[in-house]
Amino acid sequence: METLRERKKARTRDALLHAALELFTTKGYEQTTVDEITEAVDVSQRTFFRYFASKEEAAFFVPRLTETHFVEAVRARPPHEAPLEALRRAVLESWDTINEAIQQVVPLDLHMRTYRVIESTPALLAAHLRRSQELEEELARIVAEREGLDVDTDPRPRLVVAVFGGVMRVVERMWIAGDDLSIEAMRELTADYLDGVGPALAGNWRTSHTK
Repeated sequence: METLRERKKARTRDALLHAALELFTTKGYEQTTVDEITEAVDVSQRTFFRYFASKEEAAFFVPRLTETHFVEAVRARPPHEAPLEALRRAVLESWDTINEAIQQVVPLDLHMRTYRVIESTPALLAAHLRRSQELEEELARIVAEREGLDVDTDPRPRLVVAVFGGVMRVVERMWIAGDDLSIEAMRELTADYLDGVGPALAGNWRTSHTK
């Protein structure tokens, strides 16, 4: 059971996070200082660094939460599912169930708007892509374990995760470029693009284009 002290700490962290994301999305990440974040919550800079090592950590706090949620969903998929299908079902299930977890921390629309900040800020985008590589390696090892393979001698787990990761990066770019920043729009794009992986890779593009 959560103690009063733990609840108070969580409220302070969430208030700092909310203030940081609001400033990042309205003023810009690079233009926002830690002092401005702490002033918005009326706490000291020392308090900020008690919860976050940096502005970057604050920017990625909720995305890391969603990543953890997704990884847990992958681990929970039935063992009979093919690897790509397990990843597909896990990510769609995550989009269906993550709303509540996010909204316990920050408003959902604020989290979704933060994606645009990450995509448009070089330092954050670089960190995001670096983390994507780390996440893909983690997923490859989970897939290898599910399939009873050695990830260091069999290339298939890393290959299927690389395909999945590439699709998800395309989804992110298309979603951010669109007008609808809702989770529903992200989920729909994810389903459409993942469903198109097989035909896109295996089909004859010239033939299908001329029909």
